[in-house]
Amino acid sequence: MATITAGLVKDLREKTGAGMMDCKNALSETGGDIEGAIDWLRKKGLAKAAKKSGRVAADGLVGVAVKDNVGVVVEVNSETDFVARNDDFQGLVRGVLAAALEKSPMVDVETVLSARFTGGGTVSEAIANAIATIGENMTLRRVRGLRVVEGAIGHYVHSQVADGLGRIGVIVGLESKGNRDALAALGRQVAMHIAAASPIAINSEGIDPATVARERSVLADKNAGKPPNVIEKIIESGLKTFYKEVCLLDQAYVHDPAKSVAQAVKDAEKTTGAPVAISGFVRYALGEGVEKPAEEA
Repeated sequence: MATITAGLVKDLREKTGAGMMDCKNALSETGGDIEGAIDWLRKKGLAKAAKKSGRVAADGLVGVAVKDNVGVVVEVNSETDFVARNDDFQGLVRGVLAAALEKSPMVDVETVLSARFTGGGTVSEAIANAIATIGENMTLRRVRGLRVVEGAIGHYVHSQVADGLGRIGVIVGLESKGNRDALAALGRQVAMHIAAASPIAINSEGIDPATVARERSVLADKNAGKPPNVIEKIIESGLKTFYKEVCLLDQAYVHDPAKSVAQAVKDAEKTTGAPVAISGFVRYALGEGVEKPAEEA
């Protein structure tokens, strides 16, 4: 059986809002599996939320770059927040962004690491040189690109420390034949919403079936003992609520909570002059999902 450490208990409390003893019991029941413990707490009605992102601290920068109909988001990690304010490190991230934008939208970490870095060599070599110069370990953790056929790429950087660099980066694709300036303005507003509301998909069709199955299981187990037809109605109602919380188009628009994002985009078509369809988005929050070293837990 896995050892239930104070760090595991702390992480589970941060992700669910449950009490310390409840978290210890959940981890004991699931052999230290934190995702299983989240489900256990939810089935018992002890978790206040099922937030899986777990904003575990990790340092460095998220960068966003957009050119014409293409955008890219990267996360470059370092050991300390101090490095994120270092001009040399910021220059490294900008170079990584430039290389990623050149390869977008079909980019991944390996593609970018082997790409040409501004000033010579590869991105991988530039990172190695920065490690030697700055004295901290660094890594290109992830990268994604996005392209629209016709329209605009909206973008936003939250907690910005320099132009295009910050702690949360978002790009969102708006497919439309409408006015480019109006589309760009709308795209920025939607990107700001995504940064704040953290959707996981555009609509319910885009959610991983395993995630939906997990929600159904939690709702069914939580209402065990009730008649099957009643449980099914509860599940369907619960899923609708879940979709409103995590699907971009169904979420309450942060700029006008009386509307859904879908309604806000539809209303904006009066300004853009043509229909608008959100084709995709990328949201990176610095350090999400990265485990802290044991001594920091």
